[in-house]
Amino acid sequence: MFSIIQAAGWPIWPLIACSILALALVIERFTSLKTARIAPPKLLDEAITVSRNGVPATDVVAHLEQNSLLGEVLASGFRALNTNPRISEGDLRSTLEGAGRRAAHTLERYLAALATIASAAPLLGLLGTVIGMIEIFGSQAGSGGVASASGGNPAQLAQGISIALYNTAFGLIVAIPALIFWRYFRARVDGYLLTMEIASERFVRHLNTLRK
Repeated sequence: MFSIIQAAGWPIWPLIACSILALALVIERFTSLKTARIAPPKLLDEAITVSRNGVPATDVVAHLEQNSLLGEVLASGFRALNTNPRISEGDLRSTLEGAGRRAAHTLERYLAALATIASAAPLLGLLGTVIGMIEIFGSQAGSGGVASASGGNPAQLAQGISIALYNTAFGLIVAIPALIFWRYFRARVDGYLLTMEIASERFVRHLNTLRK
């Protein structure tokens, strides 16, 4: 592996940095986007059950808020109703929508960075390719500055070809998995957002009955 890095030259180091960063982001997103941490399946039903006769106690609301991102959204509705029992339905919806936007921001964290790596890695590979081509043409230049095969340096020619090919390949090796994982996480986030939107709509109707 080290011999490949040596053959690829210095342009491969930014690609190695991108690959390490992309791997760290993928691991972090896999850890953070677990269903139990975002939208537990039975959480909405439990929140509705404990509040059938009124807004639950403060400690229950705090526990709900710490449960998951969906819990934070539902807890914001309880807190709004606790602060103002006569709050309008429109204000109640606005409160949950604001909490939902904050949750969406949390869900989408680092996805832009992963998408940037997926877009930049092929360009970095292309940069390495261009540098390799420059070395190839430089190795074919004669003493008078005119291209000449007899004056070429075979070792420098081989090095230029290695830089060009290795960087192109490594750029694609970094970009393709980054793009795949970005699309996968993007789909998961969209699914979570839809789940939270449906849950919030149902929860607003439930809170509206408590408000009345």
